[in-house]
Amino acid sequence: CHHRTGTLWEGRYKATLIDTEAYLLICMRYIVLNPMRANMAAHPFEYPWSSYGYNAWGQANDLITPYLEYQRLGATVEERQAAYRQLFEQPIFDKDMSEIREATNKAWVLGNARFKQNIQKRLKRRVEPAAKGGDRRSEQFRINRI
Repeated sequence: CHHRTGTLWEGRYKATLIDTEAYLLICMRYIVLNPMRANMAAHPFEYPWSSYGYNAWGQANDLITPYLEYQRLGATVEERQAAYRQLFEQPIFDKDMSEIREATNKAWVLGNARFKQNIQKRLKRRVEPAAKGGDRRSEQFRINRI
């Protein structure tokens, strides 16, 4: 007996619940660009395990099922592919990168305040870090406490 608890894969893949409408495409870009940040490829198309070839150029891949948000990028396959390629012409803001990393590394929910409240209510557990206590000696802390 190894005296372990939880499921076999618990925490291993850093799964994070995300607000699909607001964050799915940003998270897809973040994931697809990881090999470039790690100097494993110069362009997303060059990384063999990426979905970029399928989503941007229609490269055959039976393992991929397009998400609704991807399908909303255009009325035709060509429009969706062009819009997807265009997403990669814009950088991911540092704020978004930080939010994705923190949510992933700490198993927090990634989404807007309403989404987080809804999930917290359903799961009956915190979905983001608690507010910091602040400087209890400061005048501002005393005012806010009243």
